[in-house]
Amino acid sequence: MKRFCCSLLLFAVASVLFTACRKKAFDEYYGRPDNLADPIYQQLVSRGNFQHLVKLIDKSGYKQTLSGAGYWTFFAPNDNAFQTFFTDRGISGVEAIDSSTARNMIQFLLVYNSYKKERLDDYQATASANAGWQPSSAFRRRTAYYTGFYKDTGINNRTFVALANNRNTTAASIGYAPADYNNKHIPYFIDDFFAAHNLSATDYNYFYPNSTYSGFNVAQANVVNKDIPAENGIIHEVDKVITPLLSIDEYIRSKPEYSVFKAMLNRLYLNNMVTFTYSPEATARYRLVSKTTDSVFIKVYSNLLTFSPNNENHLKLEDNDGQKDCWTMFIPRNEAVSNYVNTVLCQHYPSLDAMPIQIIADFLNSHLFPTAVWPTQFASTRNNAGEEARFDPATDVFDKQFLSNGIVYGVNKVMEPNAFRTVFGKAYLDNKYQFMTRILEATGLKIMVSQPTIPVTMFLIPDKVFADSGYSYNLTSNTWSRTTSSGTSSNGVFDALSRLVRSCVFQTPYRNMLDDLSGTGVVKSGENGTEGEYIRFDNYSIQTGGLRDFGKWAHVDSSATAVNGKVYYLNNLPSASSNPVGFHIRQLGTPATSEYNYFWTLLNTSSVFTQTTNAIAGIVGSFYTILVPRNAAVMQAVRDGVIPGNVTTGAPTFNPSSPEDKLKIANFILYHFINNRSIIPDGQVDGVVESVLKNALGNGLRLTVYNAPNDMQVVDQHNRVANVITAQSNILSNMAVIHLLDNYLKP
Repeated sequence: MKRFCCSLLLFAVASVLFTACRKKAFDEYYGRPDNLADPIYQQLVSRGNFQHLVKLIDKSGYKQTLSGAGYWTFFAPNDNAFQTFFTDRGISGVEAIDSSTARNMIQFLLVYNSYKKERLDDYQATASANAGWQPSSAFRRRTAYYTGFYKDTGINNRTFVALANNRNTTAASIGYAPADYNNKHIPYFIDDFFAAHNLSATDYNYFYPNSTYSGFNVAQANVVNKDIPAENGIIHEVDKVITPLLSIDEYIRSKPEYSVFKAMLNRLYLNNMVTFTYSPEATARYRLVSKTTDSVFIKVYSNLLTFSPNNENHLKLEDNDGQKDCWTMFIPRNEAVSNYVNTVLCQHYPSLDAMPIQIIADFLNSHLFPTAVWPTQFASTRNNAGEEARFDPATDVFDKQFLSNGIVYGVNKVMEPNAFRTVFGKAYLDNKYQFMTRILEATGLKIMVSQPTIPVTMFLIPDKVFADSGYSYNLTSNTWSRTTSSGTSSNGVFDALSRLVRSCVFQTPYRNMLDDLSGTGVVKSGENGTEGEYIRFDNYSIQTGGLRDFGKWAHVDSSATAVNGKVYYLNNLPSASSNPVGFHIRQLGTPATSEYNYFWTLLNTSSVFTQTTNAIAGIVGSFYTILVPRNAAVMQAVRDGVIPGNVTTGAPTFNPSSPEDKLKIANFILYHFINNRSIIPDGQVDGVVESVLKNALGNGLRLTVYNAPNDMQVVDQHNRVANVITAQSNILSNMAVIHLLDNYLKP
């Protein structure tokens, strides 16, 4: 027994010695290295100049988090920063801060993942095509702080338990992600990022005039000791206390001077921009922590808006894209918004409720930029409509804030959208011109006529005129129709409307001819270098080819000016002619006494004309200039042997029997038609053109046009000169203009 006890004792001693050796080896291999820095909390305690911050951490409940494992970046205000903070707020110390506020403050100073200064301004791209670090591209990081549940007001002043939406809304979805707590971001300003984006201390001090830009600032604070290593992250010592920033949505709610703009942004009745959408996931979570039966609603901004002002995640096209960009909102003060609503938006509508919701969205969106607008880059940063920020940073801005999800500039005037201040706006903002507005949008003309840098003159036709002419639009089926005595049809209606509205738009140089409609003239629609329909004006009356067919005119009721030009309001449709060119030549040439008679008679019996339809071979689907030699010129062509007839008297043989003579007449006719161009004596178009008559290679035979106001000459390849007889020319036809010549052109 004694021997057994001794053996047991020896085994126990050996076991202890063996275990001790094993533990020593384990600790040497896996144990905490002696040179490893302490965790963040212990570092702050040992350094001695963070006593207030340590107390705040203790009160916040984050001591364990900052003492244990993790991977954090912590922006740590020193004791001097807290002394200033206490003095500014008139409080004695951390004791005056409740635990909830303390927790919020610590969470906002705590950034996920560990970053030294050299990495903070690099963007962590996650898209498969470009995943990895993108240098000098970031100025924000996601913090541990989020707002969570809060109280908001809905329809009829109903109080909601609400959550901010954490995504931008789309037409298909509100985009809310229940697992995303919509964490706030903290901004910082680093020299490498500033250099890469052409920014300077001016940009920083615009927001923080009482701080000094050092090349490494966090909000209003200066980093006085960077890159302090800790076992669980990196500490950056700052000289000011940084409290949690509001989102744009939260900031607007707190500022009465923005209440009118906020009321438009948060419309809850008709033309609403905000809805509160019930969330079963958020409700279950809230009931668990609150021990109540209240429901939770997500505050959802309309998909018509550029962004959701309560979304902290930016676009979320990549997980971290909030690091490299943020929203910007210019918010006009109440007086500016009210004045604009009353004098402009509601000029033709009794209230905002009565106008199309897109108008309200366009007004709001002109102030919403989906990117950071830096103070020195107003003129070069664009909103979604391609408009620069038209504010003077020195005189127009009275409030500037860098917030958790973006930038806010309080401004003393509104930014009028281009869609409102241009000639397009004269139709868009007037409830009597919505049909034409829709056509301008559908044809793509809106893009051009709503550009302030493109001078435009435009005719506007009211909805009633379109309706009286049988035109209508079905929004559900996106169908354009016309009702006539033969019934209702949509075939070719949009094409006809497109052609009509294009004939109402005049650009440089033609628009200048419409400055004064009290005189007379003929002018081409469109712009220089493109073809368009011609219109005739005479003492504030307008005639097109279509109106001429019926002997009618459209009259100008009034006019208005915009930043890019002028509009004239018409009382009738300036319709295009649906009759072929041959129809109009027939009209002109049928009277025996007409100077067009001989040419018409030649055409009528020629091989290129179809009498039943008035169609001319080669004249189809393009613009043309029709040059008609007067009777004496046709007779001269006979004398010169160019076309068949009595060479002594000049009398033409209108219907020769020989194929050779028929070909001569056909070629003679087609050589007098300029292909793909409609030209009048206005000095705008000259040079070499091609006729409809083609050679054996299929190329149009050439003519040369010399053009001056009220003076136009055409020269053939034999150097024969023919002058346009202006007094009997400029006849409007179907995509063509007809002129009388004093001479013939020889093929």
